[in-house]
Formats: sequence, C-alpha cells, structure tokens
Amino acid sequence: MKFLYPAFLLFTSAALAQQTAPGRVATHIATYQPPVFSDANRLKTLEAAFPIVEKLYKDFSEKRHIPGLTFGIVVDGQLVYSGGTGYTDVAKKTAATPKSLFRIASMTKSLTAMAILKLRDEGKLRLDDPAESYIPELKSHKYLTADAPRITVRNLMAHSAGFPEDNPWGDRQLADSDADLLKLINSGISNANVPSFAYEYSNLGFAMLGHIITVVTGKPYQQYITDTILKPLGMNDTQWEYSRVPADKLALGYRWHDDGSGTAKWLDEPLLHDGSYGAMGGLITSIEDFSKYVALHQAAWPARNDADNGPVKRSSVREMQQPWTFSGLSVQARNAAGQLCPVTSGYGYGLSWNRNCVGQVWVGHSGGLPGFGSQWRILPDYGIGIISYGNLTYAGMGSVNSAVMDTLMAIGHLQPRQLPVSNILAQRKAEIVKLIPDWTNAEQSGIFAENFFPDKSVAIRKKTVQDLYAKVGDIKRVGELIPENQLRGHFLLEGDKGAIDVFFTLTPENPALIQQLDFREVSK
Repeated sequence: MKFLYPAFLLFTSAALAQQTAPGRVATHIATYQPPVFSDANRLKTLEAAFPIVEKLYKDFSEKRHIPGLTFGIVVDGQLVYSGGTGYTDVAKKTAATPKSLFRIASMTKSLTAMAILKLRDEGKLRLDDPAESYIPELKSHKYLTADAPRITVRNLMAHSAGFPEDNPWGDRQLADSDADLLKLINSGISNANVPSFAYEYSNLGFAMLGHIITVVTGKPYQQYITDTILKPLGMNDTQWEYSRVPADKLALGYRWHDDGSGTAKWLDEPLLHDGSYGAMGGLITSIEDFSKYVALHQAAWPARNDADNGPVKRSSVREMQQPWTFSGLSVQARNAAGQLCPVTSGYGYGLSWNRNCVGQVWVGHSGGLPGFGSQWRILPDYGIGIISYGNLTYAGMGSVNSAVMDTLMAIGHLQPRQLPVSNILAQRKAEIVKLIPDWTNAEQSGIFAENFFPDKSVAIRKKTVQDLYAKVGDIKRVGELIPENQLRGHFLLEGDKGAIDVFFTLTPENPALIQQLDFREVSK
C-alpha cells in the first residue's frame, strides 16, 4: 500500500491520550463558547473556484494518463461540488462519476483505526495493551533487542511497531486469508527497529489491527466496520469485495505502459479479492459515499458542548487526527505558487498530519495500489476538505490536491474559525487597561499571580510602560482582544504616533490570575 507522504522518522511521540470512562460525560463548563466562522458567505465565495478546480483535475488526469478520475469538495460537512473525467472501464467507455466505486487503498486505514478507538471507548480493549493479548501468535515474536518493549495496539495504529516499511510487498497481500496472516506471524517477522522508537510505515501492522477487531468482536472486521461506521453514516454503496460491486459502477484498475516505441497504452491491473489485508487498503467506495466519512471528521471540530450523536465520539475522531509519531520535516517544501514553505509531518491513528510554515494544519491520507491512486485531506480549522480518486497505478493525487486546496483557500479568502473571548480574559483585559500606565495599587489589586511582582518589580514595569506611552503618544483606541485560547491573548493600544501590543497569559488557578504581561511597540 503506497503512502505518499515522507516516510522517514525524526521523533516518536510518547504522549498518552486521556479518555473519560466509557459512557461517562466529562464535567464541563456550560458557558464555554466554541470558535466560529466569521464569514457567513464563505461557501458562496468559494463557488467561483469550482470551475478552476475541475480544470485542474482534468489537466492533471490528461498529463498523468489517468483513465478515470473523480473528485469532491466537502465544506462544513456537505459535498458541495464533485465531478469526474475519463472512464472507469476503458474498453466499455464507462464514464467516471462521483457515484463510481474505486478501490481507495490506504485511505482505508483510518476506518480500521476508528474501529479500534470505538472498541476502546466501549471498554473492550486498551491502546496500550500488548498486541499479543489479542494475537497470541505474537508471543513468540523475536524482538531486535533484549530491552525492546512489547508491541502495543497503539504501536500498530501509529506505525511504530518496529516492522519494516513494506511497500510494495504489502500491496500484493490484499487477498491473503486470516490463516495466511497468522502463518506469517508464526513463521517470524523481521524487525527494522525496536517498538516505540521510530516511524516506519507498515501495512502488516494494519492487517494485524483488522485481526484484533475480528478477535474482540467475534465477527469479521469488515462486517464490524460496515455495521458500526459505514451503515450509520449512510455509506450504503461502499464494499470490501469487488465482485459484489455492479459492473457499471466498478472502476477497473490500469497501468500506463510506455516502452518508448510509440505504442504507449493502458494495461489492465488484475483486481485482488478482499482478505485479511483489506484492513490496510481494501475499501471500495465512491466520492459521494466517502464524503459522508469526511463530514464525520469535519464534524469533530471544534470541541463543544453539543450532543455527540456520531457513530464514534467526537473526541476520539480528534484524537485520530493528532500526530502520534513524527515522520519528517520537508524544509524545501513549496506551495502551489512555488513559494518556499517548509512542512512538518506526522502520523496519527490511520491518518497523516501536516503543518506548514504559516501554521495551517491538514490531515487525511493517500492511497495507492496496482491500478489505483487516491487521497483525501481536510483543514480542520477551515471546515474544508477534498477527495480524489484515479484508476491508475499509484496515481499520486497529492500534488493536484495541494494545488486544488491552495486555489480554494486563495479564491475563497478562507479564514479559520475565530475563538470568542472567554469571560475571564475579557475581565483581565479591562483590569489591565484601567491599571496602566500608572500601576496605582497594582500589588493590592488581586489580579496578579504570586510570581508576577517577584519576577519584575512594579517600578520596572511602570517605567517600561510609561516609556512606551511617550513613544506612541496619547492612546486614542483600545483594540479588540484577540484570544489564543481561553487563558491567553493580546490587544493593541493605539496612540497618535504608534501602537503598543499588550500580551498576557493567565494561571491555572480558578479564578485565573495574570502571570505574564508584556508590552512592545509595534507599527500601526
């Protein structure tokens, strides 16, 4: 199964997720206000980009000799635009459409991981259990070193079990039976690293996760995922076995063959039946069906107090999207405009995670098999996602999806959700404005934490602020508070000749007190 993001490791996270007990609702603050989009017309603005997006996909398909390509744009949980070009069956000239069913390869992995988290949430397994608790055959596994920790369920989900990267070998194991998988484990597995040490992309690890689901639930992992995730989401056309897909909907796979003789052509790639390795890449679905799964991932954001009615807890979906292993730093990465913009990459649970030089985070996954290439990604803070499939071996959809996302962001002038100001931040801002520049009775005000004045005296703080006031002139306007979170933010004091940026952060006490307060001159 081809994974088309950087595959080298810099660091492995040792963090552990903290979850409430199954069925228990966390004690929470009822007045919390989640971030919201400030532009009510964001979708209308985006529509101008749709014809450009369609052309980008069409041009890419022609350039890469992809027989058939389909795509979709998902905004705020809705498939707002989709299309297709070319053929799912070249011989019959069957048009590729958003209803066509493509094998999506490694895009499958996140559904397997989601099923594991669902079982965890129900108290049926733990992520830090040794995998051998569910796969006894692993008890005889010979680790690389005497001090190696045992492989956990979490290791399998985050590609840190120590198994070697197994592309393209894994691609050809799709139809293997459970017996084949267990025979492989019994015969001995080679190690690339010790567990919990390094990121190493492993299709075998996800085949094992599929087997764990089967063991824990007592039913084939395909059935469990279908019954508990696909069907509740309304993904009724999605299948695991290609022979169950109507011929007029099934995308056949192809390889582009060009030997330089002037007779370049598409060659058929035989479809593989479903089997034990389907958990790493066997799902067959359409743009229309998969958009519902993308919508589930979008709906996990932001954290909020609304009723949680999805097939999987919102917090667990967000947990999937966090980087549990770090896979690389691309210092020479460029955006679609060719501008240098480094990107750091990690891997969550069945999902890749990326953050670029301007702080934009996107999550998703690519997929590749003989005959197919696919990718989906969302920008959680922006409520936008894209999906694309091609029926060409390792079609490499990442480059065109990057161009599409950049186009949507630029034309739509998209901005992330804006976090409302918490009550305590607003209160502390008002108290700061009232106190400065004279700092009268500051030490008796009761708004500062015990570290504040020992860190820097009132006299020093007063001189710093009054010197800045002298530079910027009379303060004419106090700007809006821009929160970074519930307990940290900044605002501007705008004067005749300049402006002062006021940054402050509060303590974990309740009520929270000011532990840091910084002033600096900025240009207006």
